[in-house]
Amino acid sequence: MQLSKNKKYQYTFFLLISIYAIFNGGNSNLLIQVNFLLISFFYFFCLRDKNYNLHFKYFVKENKKSIFFYILFLFYLLFQLLPLPIDSLKFFSPEKYIYLTTLSSNLKYSSISLAPSNSFFQLLNFCSLLILIFILKMIFYREQHQNRLYLFLSFIGFLSALIATFLYLSGNIDILSFKNYNNTSASTGFFVNRGVFSIFLLFCLISSLEYLGKSKNIKDNFLTSVYVRLFVVFIAIGLVTTFSRIGNFLLLSTMLFYMLNEIFFKKEKNNIFRNIILIIVLIDIFILGIYFGSSRIIDRFNLLDNEFAEIANIEVNFSRFQVIKFAFYQMYDYLFFGYGPGSFEILFQINFPDLTNKYANHAHSDLFQFIGEFGLFGFALFILSILSFFIKITFDLKNNLLLFYLIIILLFDFSLHIPFIQFLFVIFLTFNQKSIKLS
Repeated sequence: MQLSKNKKYQYTFFLLISIYAIFNGGNSNLLIQVNFLLISFFYFFCLRDKNYNLHFKYFVKENKKSIFFYILFLFYLLFQLLPLPIDSLKFFSPEKYIYLTTLSSNLKYSSISLAPSNSFFQLLNFCSLLILIFILKMIFYREQHQNRLYLFLSFIGFLSALIATFLYLSGNIDILSFKNYNNTSASTGFFVNRGVFSIFLLFCLISSLEYLGKSKNIKDNFLTSVYVRLFVVFIAIGLVTTFSRIGNFLLLSTMLFYMLNEIFFKKEKNNIFRNIILIIVLIDIFILGIYFGSSRIIDRFNLLDNEFAEIANIEVNFSRFQVIKFAFYQMYDYLFFGYGPGSFEILFQINFPDLTNKYANHAHSDLFQFIGEFGLFGFALFILSILSFFIKITFDLKNNLLLFYLIIILLFDFSLHIPFIQFLFVIFLTFNQKSIKLS
């Protein structure tokens, strides 16, 4: 069967974002660079089409304010990279000035960013996010196109969960050079961190549920819907085996959201869809309680007491909340102009040079880390662009759930610093922006 032109474009897009899903969420400077080049090339290729060009122009016309603030934000990140006279750092970054002058008195120029090379790649990544929105509005302009992406994410989530569960049950053996360095007692799939992997699977789960919920004709798509239901079960199993506190909490919250919506708020009842959700909950309870042991999850949550008890003793024992505390105080030290995106690991090493066997490459609070990286000026520009874009968002069950995810992750996780998780948030929220009527 010959594919239509639009399908070819969409499948090419699927191939591009698969790179992120397979290679640790694109969480490396090399992958950020590669994906920026690929997605930029793809964008300019799409612009050659008159229809896509028209979609792009209308989107820009309707979102001038948001795009303006976002471009200002990108220029601000570029400003953080510029080599400034060392004396000017007394104003822009007093903490870095003190640190540099204690190391050497011969420095003449330095940037605001503590890690300029990392900040440069993060700048490329934020450029990719804007280009991604343009591509989405150009080639996924119909609901059936969006459902196609939901189906793809559902499938890739199923494969990831299947491989992750197999690796976990096999003792987390190495596969294709992907090594589980941090969590040998939990499944992480192709990701290094179990928390990030659980967030990725949550997006895939929502994709599956959205596809099933929006299927217009179950009879015509019967075989596909059966596959998707199977995907949902495996995704839920894979998510449980991460033993991620935040992931399992959001999994139960997701099921509750959809169940309550199906029972109380949805006008057209779908008994099949409701039963699927119920089956997922029962399967999760069975898996947790019988096979894997609910004690694993309970023990993980019980650790929170110890983490709170040790929060004041960061030099001895590390915990999520100790790192959050550190990020909070550093946010105040670099309050106005920040320490540069991608610089948190360097900041941690500067403050704890003797801790050679322990490190933190991210704060476990994206909110404190974003404010610390951008400073108040950069963060304000970032928020203004997002808010002006959100005004045109249609708020439904899915987007309310995504905003709930956003709040939890901002406060207690660092998944929003992983490129692929950023991409998924952008994809889902862009889909629910009010469509532009083309004449």
